[in-house]
Amino acid sequence: MSGWQASILTLYPDMFPGPLGHSLSGRALEKGLWNCDPVNIRDFATDKHRTVDDTPAGGGAGMVLRADVLGKAIDATSNAQDTRPRLMMSPRGKPLTQHRVRELVAGLGVVLVCGRFEGVDQRVIDGRNLEEVSIGDYILSGGEVAAIALLDACIRLIPGVMGAQASGEDESFEHGLLEYPHYTRPAVWEGATIPAVLTSGDHAAVERWRRDQAIRLTRERRPDLLADDGGPATSS
Repeated sequence: MSGWQASILTLYPDMFPGPLGHSLSGRALEKGLWNCDPVNIRDFATDKHRTVDDTPAGGGAGMVLRADVLGKAIDATSNAQDTRPRLMMSPRGKPLTQHRVRELVAGLGVVLVCGRFEGVDQRVIDGRNLEEVSIGDYILSGGEVAAIALLDACIRLIPGVMGAQASGEDESFEHGLLEYPHYTRPAVWEGATIPAVLTSGDHAAVERWRRDQAIRLTRERRPDLLADDGGPATSS
């Protein structure tokens, strides 16, 4: 199968492609630039009730996704020859960055595990080498919404998805800074005008203004992105 391959292990396969079936990602899906393969974890349960969870060892609230069921689902989706990274959406994972997104896009695709309930049995995380990834310091009902966010960030960078490749290279986080402000017609709206430098025709001045604005916004809103000298920190 050609295209960037996304396999999503979930208890709710009908959530995919969801919003990814529209706009840029939807058109890219139709063209075969990427492929969406939702896998129902419940299909790998072994009892008549299709049970996928059980009570936490040691007691406590909630339920835990079983290692045997999820492990079987992963094995059926991604064999030993599959080089795609196996990611699990988790609030305790490493924060997703634009740098990591570009690494993922450079590969053949991803295998995404969407957790539910109180968590996932640690043995399957360790045994199947799942990389835990977080999209923010907050809790969602499950990993599906986070998986859609990660996939959207990746799909838009697949060659051929965006009309102008520069659109993916000149925006927030690509150069360690937040993106500069944008303006377009009308020239005056509710008494506010477009900054004169943007209509001056001086391209060098425009570039200086945009970088200055990007640094200002980053310093105000995300100082953690800046190095000690006030410039963008380098990506690792």
